[in-house]
Amino acid sequence: MIGKYLEHPRVQEMRDYIQHGSISTYKHVVNVTKIAYRLDKKYGLGADREVLLTAALLHDFYLYDWHDKPYSDLHGYRHPARAAEKAVTIFRVDDRVKSAIETHMWPFTLTKIPRSREAWIVCMADKIASMMETLWMR
Repeated sequence: MIGKYLEHPRVQEMRDYIQHGSISTYKHVVNVTKIAYRLDKKYGLGADREVLLTAALLHDFYLYDWHDKPYSDLHGYRHPARAAEKAVTIFRVDDRVKSAIETHMWPFTLTKIPRSREAWIVCMADKIASMMETLWMR
């Protein structure tokens, strides 16, 4: 389902950026994708798997080093919209994927609340992966 994205040069570019500690953005989005899949399967959440896995893989598809200025300013608030814009521009993802990407930082982004089952799963999977990467995978 997501092979066409995994091999794409722009997705591969995420290997060049650090997300948490020594974890690349690419490794992070792969971790989130695996966790999202496992959550959906284990708990029978009934997500549309293509939407779920695509949104999980592209949720941090902003393609810059967020540690550098000017990106570091308000990155947490701004990157979901930047990632969604790139996903739409490069891959023509649909509105369901776009929405899940835009809302994955809730509750940090208070007004961008997940509205679909896929968006909620991506949001939770991102929190789980981020915690694991920050605490145990450095």
